[in-house]
Amino acid sequence: MNNTGKGQSFRTGTVDMTHGGGGRAMAVLIKDLFYRHLKNPVLDQAHDAAVFDIPPGRLVISTDAHVVSPLFFPGGDIGSLSVHGTLNDVAMAGAQPVSLTASFILEEGFPLADLERIVMSMAQASSQAGVPVVSGDTKVVEKGKGDGVFITTTGVGVLPEGVAISPGAAQAGQVVLLSGPIGDHGVAILSKRENLEFETEIRSDSAALHGLVENMISAVPDISVLRDPTRGGLATALNEIAHASGVGFVLQEKEIPVRPDVRAACELLGLDPLYVANEGKLICICEAADATRLLDIAHAHPLGREAARIGEVVEDGDRMVVMQTDFGGARVVDWLSGEQLPRIC
Repeated sequence: MNNTGKGQSFRTGTVDMTHGGGGRAMAVLIKDLFYRHLKNPVLDQAHDAAVFDIPPGRLVISTDAHVVSPLFFPGGDIGSLSVHGTLNDVAMAGAQPVSLTASFILEEGFPLADLERIVMSMAQASSQAGVPVVSGDTKVVEKGKGDGVFITTTGVGVLPEGVAISPGAAQAGQVVLLSGPIGDHGVAILSKRENLEFETEIRSDSAALHGLVENMISAVPDISVLRDPTRGGLATALNEIAHASGVGFVLQEKEIPVRPDVRAACELLGLDPLYVANEGKLICICEAADATRLLDIAHAHPLGREAARIGEVVEDGDRMVVMQTDFGGARVVDWLSGEQLPRIC
């Protein structure tokens, strides 16, 4: 097993201040951990800034900080989550991501074995997505001034000509599609955090959505809005779109997919699945005439097999999100008030 330059093994050692001090220990950590697992031709240039070619089109860039607790959870960890979350933010603009950067803030005393596990997970997620990590940075803070590890990732993507996806582009008469069941990620995090046990393990839906987005845009380039309902869940994402577009939404409760075990867990914990975070789902707002075609495309993709049409866009000067309930009534789906689940992504 490699060591960190001070005789510490990655199996048994911990992060110390020298790992962020710019000397030999830091150089060994970067070479034998980050470079070894994230290896690619651009990263191997060892520049402070990555130099790489990009396909033709408009650039899209997004930065996201990840502070999830616990760091490891069913279906993923902070490493894979940091890749998926940023790739999805780029994809929601309609772009195809081409590269990532990653910044690690490590707390003194953090186990090096856990750090290697996180980096390996990030490398696997990056490889599976086909988007390399081409540059990065590492800092170490004193024990007690951090919380293990924080990761900030930045994604760069390319937007094809003719695609103009925007949260302000929804129009009355359009429809709302959802790529699959909601609430998996938030409930998976909470169950691990609180040591809750259910009959079946609830796993995070963390996944990179750009492949699904590419298929959808190839078929229907004039999709109006794409959004991944992360913090604040489906309800908050739709309220954000309503306010940006100056419209309202009418949702059909019976059409919104929620896995039975997630629904049961939410009922037990007093949570509303509409407000629980997701990390592998997307909202698509499109013309009604395109809905069937887009659903067929989603159903043919592993990340969209349970996609559904869940509502429509309506004229509403008050920009309200309203849900028709299973009992024939209606209720307002307002913004998330407060924070249901802190440190979720």
